[in-house]
Amino acid sequence: MIVAPFKTPSNGRQHVRFSVFSLARNALRGHQDWPEQWRSPEPKASYDAIIIGAGGHGLATAYYMAAEHGMTNIAVLEKGWLGGGNTGRNTTIIRSNYLWEESGKLYDHAMKLWQNLSQVLNYNVMYSARGVMMLAHNVHDIQVFKRHIHANRLAGIDNEWLTPEEAKEFCPILNVSKDIRYPIMGAALQRRGGVARHDAVAWGYARAADALGVDIIQNCEVTGILRDASGAVSGVETSRGTIRTKKLGVVAAGHTSVVMEMAGVRMPLESYPLQALVSEPLKPIMPCVVMSNTVHAYMSQSDKGDLVIGAGTDQYVSYSQTGGLHIAAHTLDAICELFPVVRRTRMMRNWGGIVDVTPDRSPILSKTPVPGLFVNCGWGTGGFKATPGSGHVFAHTVATGEPHPIAAPFTLDRFRTGRLIDEAAAAAVAH
Repeated sequence: MIVAPFKTPSNGRQHVRFSVFSLARNALRGHQDWPEQWRSPEPKASYDAIIIGAGGHGLATAYYMAAEHGMTNIAVLEKGWLGGGNTGRNTTIIRSNYLWEESGKLYDHAMKLWQNLSQVLNYNVMYSARGVMMLAHNVHDIQVFKRHIHANRLAGIDNEWLTPEEAKEFCPILNVSKDIRYPIMGAALQRRGGVARHDAVAWGYARAADALGVDIIQNCEVTGILRDASGAVSGVETSRGTIRTKKLGVVAAGHTSVVMEMAGVRMPLESYPLQALVSEPLKPIMPCVVMSNTVHAYMSQSDKGDLVIGAGTDQYVSYSQTGGLHIAAHTLDAICELFPVVRRTRMMRNWGGIVDVTPDRSPILSKTPVPGLFVNCGWGTGGFKATPGSGHVFAHTVATGEPHPIAAPFTLDRFRTGRLIDEAAAAAVAH
């Protein structure tokens, strides 16, 4: 796999390569001389390509377009602040144990990129392969997870079955008593799975893309998509003026439908709030990630000690970033039953992200009927784990005009032809 490493720019901009020597040198100076990590440029009149959305996927797309396809005259437009959408509002879980071959290739491509991403970006994204364990609570769960395990192994993706006792050994605070509402009957474990630091991922890609000449323009909302006489993309209207381009990639997560409607393209998407919570910091008690679709809860522990807890999606479509309180309460009921040791732990804050869900719960990485318009969306609750892989294959699609082989099955056209990739059972979150 060829992925270009972080490069120090040759255009006069100040970018320090992080190392033990630069850290020691700046420590002696009171850390007063670190340069800005990326610029805040004014938008140019035109670009070779524009990416809408400065989250992890959008920034990764711009970086790989510059690093691997030589396109440096690129702008990433963000209506708010960099990484302020779903990238900053998720539970940071990384895994690739999806059911279908198409999904396995895509998510495992991302998994392989995660393993060396800190070295490639010269930025510590805090990737930790601590293992992701998915709990089975009934006969149906057992059958589904064992099917996933067999499919993953045939595809060369690690996944294994654990008995309740083995699950308890892997995560000692787990309650495997048979007296609870949903007793644990086993678990599927992907040892390569884990977590990373969501903010660091966005910052690392932003810094590396900026070093290659990409303009990251924050507080620049796209208000219209311009098309020429032939119907092809010719630019965008923004809150900071008109910007011309022949290639436009939309990577706007829950707001993708709104942006695509500006070009007259109707998307097969629904947007739901997805809630998460964090606790007060604790000493290390949680060595892995544990997920349960049946009881709609999952949990890990961050490096600073807080428990990161995720819920299922709300039952209604909405652009709210709060969500219903009863969803969080139901999740905490499940967490207290699965992990009795945390029952007296205080929750510090909760939030919601806006997830874009397709009918088959698989993403869209595709050209569109509008020439020059490309879209990356539909990741639902699984967007963060795919960040490097999504950016890598979508960059190829935008740069060349043709789908990357891994992205080819995830075309928008599949909802017309019926070649769906149904991953609802693999999402591990109630949709």
